Amino acid sequence: MANDINDNNYMLNDLANKREEFYPGEVIQHEEQGDAFLFTCDNDVLLKVHVLTDEIIRFRFSTEGRFEDDFSYALSQPLYNKPKEELDFQDRDTHFRISTSKLTCLIHKQRLLVRILDKAGNILCEDEKGFHWEWNKGSGGDIVKMSKQVQSSEHYYGLGDKSYNLDLRGRRFTLWGSDTYGYGKDTDPLYKNIPFYISLQRKVAYGIFFDNTFQSFFDFAHERNNVTSFWSMGGEMNYYFIYGPELLNVTQEYTHLTGKPELPPLWALGFHQCKWSYYPEDKVREITDGFRKNKIPCDAIYLDIDYMDGFRCFTWNKKYFPDPKKMVKELYEDGFKTVVIIDPGIKIDKNYSVYKEAYENDYFCRRADGPLMKGSVWPGLCNFPDFTKPVVREWWKDLFKGLIEEDGIRGVWNDMNEPAVFEEGTFPPDVRHDYDGHPCSHRKAHNIYGMQMARATYHGVKKFAKPNRPFVITRSGYSGLQRYTSVWTGDNVASWDHLTIANIQCQRLSVSGVSFTGSDIGGFIETPTGELFIRWIQLGIFHPFCRVHSSGDHGDQEPWSFGDKYTDLARKFIELRYQLLPYIYTAFWQYVDQGTPMLRPLCYLGQKDSETYYRSDEFALGDHILACPITQEKSDGRWLYLPTGQWYYYWTDDKFSGEEEVWADAKLDRIPMYIRAGAVIPFYPVQQYVGEKTIEELTLHVYYVNGEETSMLYEDAGDGYGYEKGEKNIRKFIVEGIHNKLIVAQEVEINNFAPSYQRYKLVLHGLPSSMNQFKLDDNEAVKLDSVTKTNEVGKNIYEIDVPCEFSKIEFS
Repeated sequence: MANDINDNNYMLNDLANKREEFYPGEVIQHEEQGDAFLFTCDNDVLLKVHVLTDEIIRFRFSTEGRFEDDFSYALSQPLYNKPKEELDFQDRDTHFRISTSKLTCLIHKQRLLVRILDKAGNILCEDEKGFHWEWNKGSGGDIVKMSKQVQSSEHYYGLGDKSYNLDLRGRRFTLWGSDTYGYGKDTDPLYKNIPFYISLQRKVAYGIFFDNTFQSFFDFAHERNNVTSFWSMGGEMNYYFIYGPELLNVTQEYTHLTGKPELPPLWALGFHQCKWSYYPEDKVREITDGFRKNKIPCDAIYLDIDYMDGFRCFTWNKKYFPDPKKMVKELYEDGFKTVVIIDPGIKIDKNYSVYKEAYENDYFCRRADGPLMKGSVWPGLCNFPDFTKPVVREWWKDLFKGLIEEDGIRGVWNDMNEPAVFEEGTFPPDVRHDYDGHPCSHRKAHNIYGMQMARATYHGVKKFAKPNRPFVITRSGYSGLQRYTSVWTGDNVASWDHLTIANIQCQRLSVSGVSFTGSDIGGFIETPTGELFIRWIQLGIFHPFCRVHSSGDHGDQEPWSFGDKYTDLARKFIELRYQLLPYIYTAFWQYVDQGTPMLRPLCYLGQKDSETYYRSDEFALGDHILACPITQEKSDGRWLYLPTGQWYYYWTDDKFSGEEEVWADAKLDRIPMYIRAGAVIPFYPVQQYVGEKTIEELTLHVYYVNGEETSMLYEDAGDGYGYEKGEKNIRKFIVEGIHNKLIVAQEVEINNFAPSYQRYKLVLHGLPSSMNQFKLDDNEAVKLDSVTKTNEVGKNIYEIDVPCEFSKIEFS
């Protein structure tokens, strides 16, 4: 290789690979623009550094002396920005220095190389080649690249739904949404496109969000073991550096940046049953009757593509469903919310009103030379709406009036929206898109097509579901999709390997800002054994989206399909899911309010403990529950690692110290499940569906701790928008164990919602035998002897009933 400098083009010739790489030159001008700083090089390269917060810095490069319109589908609007405690700029001899209260950013005057340090002077992130580019001779524009040095013992997490190990180091990945039927651990790319990763090195975390929708690549020390790089086949080098220092902080800040969802209806956190396909109506009723007959809770039943007339979206097959409105109403009266699938492909049929309206208004995507984009999917030959065009999204939104407002459908499931096309894979690259007034080819729009479809669907369901909340699920999407929709992990396989993959994918999606996620429980392809199905149910009840889904040609996959033994076990764990609903709903509120991931890998619980960095089976749901699925056939338990702190084994109340590997006895009637000492876990009574029962008493499971722990409880009506008007409760429980005394205190932060219950049942676990009385607020002490019970393994637990308004209970 040789360096050539010609007319201030800083160029590196790579003759072996027949490519020319270009680099920024020397900074000849800089300009302060409030909280942004613009640097101009002698070869017209621009760098704009925008300090959004003390923790978030944006780096935006241009190679042509000007920036295009600043537009992003990923970012929440208005742009996340909070007051900065400190912002200082200095022009030094060899570099510029930008400082916040958390970070120091050094930008070298030669080649705009960037180094970012924390306030203690530790290097967090440092350019290797830094920004560079090459001409894309095939399609025009630049292939924009960034390479950074790998720091000591650096680990990488995130990047959406990748099916590889939780730690991404040593691998290269592609972001190009793809229909990957029956994918495996090494399959790449997959359905979703989330160009955000988290780094952990020297026990400090940061993240990088590369906001570029072209086909992109991430190399985590794969090609060169001391370099991590990311690049894209077009567009700008535009990325955000997000400082922690905690892993949890990084995900929270990224989620603030790309947007948070609204609260879902509580029923959406219940159990869902789906299959390709349940039809005709008699079959649907047979399935829903089966749930009620077997006393297995369920809140949602799905209709796949066969409910439509010839797979035409927004229609009904009246042979299979002669009176859909009546059916949906009667299902609802039995507690079932009906969810239907809608794909992007619109059948080419001049007598089909949806097609005719889109055709006449020029709503379909076109090829570069003008013809409509055609592709074959389930209805046959189809045209496809351009969801990047605002008027098309408005039209799509209004199409839901019939299904939602008139027929009573409560949720919509978007599939095939990578976009997928039979035989061809996806759209040709020359297909044109409006891109909200920024016309482009499919090369730029591909990765956001599914997200914009889900966005239009969300607004349609929301408009016509009011006063209820919307529920949408999508297979594909881009960063920011969480503002509109839940997701699932696509067409998986009924295998033990895929049970492990599902666990990893859902954790990865959660820390990538997409917490409302789940897998097809039991596997979509092929048929699970009864044992595998139960182990998958055990995992699925801890995922925010909890749905069984299967392909109809592989056998039955309802919870009662594997024999009485497995039916009883499925019922047991789905009932546990319903008991945990107030805890799960509180975790979802934390996600909405603070951007906190609902599912947290072990390293998020023990960042200071390097033993957690490589482990991917153990994870937390919310603040205080740790789960670890059994992923091996015919196992009666497993070894797992507990993070720092004290933990109770849920099934026995045995107490363990963290930062140790422990054996969990877990025959098929158990999943390894641990509760953090000091936690307060709210339980509902078992219901067959959300709202079946009036909750007359809320059970609070309190776990003794030698120390102090805080737990939250969020409540509202579970549907509707009263919570946006303040109709909600936020309660904090502080559990403190000191000197033969346990204090359970309650602080009410907001109390504007009247729940149906007036009393708590406190169930105390691990209480020392020396404690034999309790005192409620200012009342006299009461002996505990009269309220003693034993759990299933013979350990004492204590139950007491107290009013919801209590302030403090003291046990001694």
